[in-house]
Amino acid sequence: MSGGPLAGTVSGAELSLTSSTGPESAKSPPTSPTRAAVRLTSTATTWVRSGAGAAELIDRYISALADWRGETLAAIRRIFHEADPGVVEEWKWMGSPVWSHDGVLAVANAHRDKVKVTFNDGARLRDPSGVFNAGLGGRKWRAVDISEGDEVDEAALGALVRAAVELNATRAASRRASPARG
Repeated sequence: MSGGPLAGTVSGAELSLTSSTGPESAKSPPTSPTRAAVRLTSTATTWVRSGAGAAELIDRYISALADWRGETLAAIRRIFHEADPGVVEEWKWMGSPVWSHDGVLAVANAHRDKVKVTFNDGARLRDPSGVFNAGLGGRKWRAVDISEGDEVDEAALGALVRAAVELNATRAASRRASPARG
């Protein structure tokens, strides 16, 4: 990849964003990246997984996408927090914002031509509004692909988030009620 990096240190971890569109200043996010590559390295074996460090990495990821994709990711993030005030933000899988509550709810990624929000157990969620538009044939995941200019049905997406939280809570309660196997 070419271009200037945007780097910073968060809780002992380094965030490096690189744009493939050409040289930019290391002091400012890329102006219109076609692809932002995110690399998270660690000074030890500890990765920033959740909490304030993950939230800051997600902030930087969104800021580095200085176009419609950053705005879309910010809106998705807001919807998750409004639908579930107890949601935990995590930074996983080599640079992906993840929202969890008693387990992974969804992961989001910015691609060149879309923002993809993949629900971990989307195949088990009712989607009466038809928000899911990708991965429909899968047995586990379902995704929402959002292209530039698409309108996001915030109420329907929020309902999917709440349904995913409920599914995870049911599983967590079941695990707590089951006797430990040895």
